[in-house]
Amino acid sequence: MNAHPQPEIITHDPATGVYATTDDYVHAVEVRNAQRLLFVSGTMGLDASGAAGATLDEQLSLIWSNLRAILASADMTVDNIVRLTGYLRDVSYAEANAAARVAALGGRTIPTTAIVVQTLASDWLVELEIIAAG
Repeated sequence: MNAHPQPEIITHDPATGVYATTDDYVHAVEVRNAQRLLFVSGTMGLDASGAAGATLDEQLSLIWSNLRAILASADMTVDNIVRLTGYLRDVSYAEANAAARVAALGGRTIPTTAIVVQTLASDWLVELEIIAAG
């Protein structure tokens, strides 16, 4: 039997006093009874050898695979993610990035920010940074 209670995640997405969110994110989540927090650095769509996926879809697939491996190393899953920041090389990547996030999270919504940036390497199209609680 687990001695620690599972964290309780409470969504705060007010309908008044602030602009409306879309279906793929919420304004905030409150985490109660968390025993651990995991802060994951920006993770790219690189394979095990460090090579970037050739397409945006390949990179998004690799990113989520890499994040699952990092989470597993801390005995967590994507269900533990409570915050995500995405860094996109081009604004046109926003829709594919959101779709990949929604699919990876099984439709669960979390606070999310997407920023268009110049990445450190031109073949890095997307980078994701997460916070997980367990």
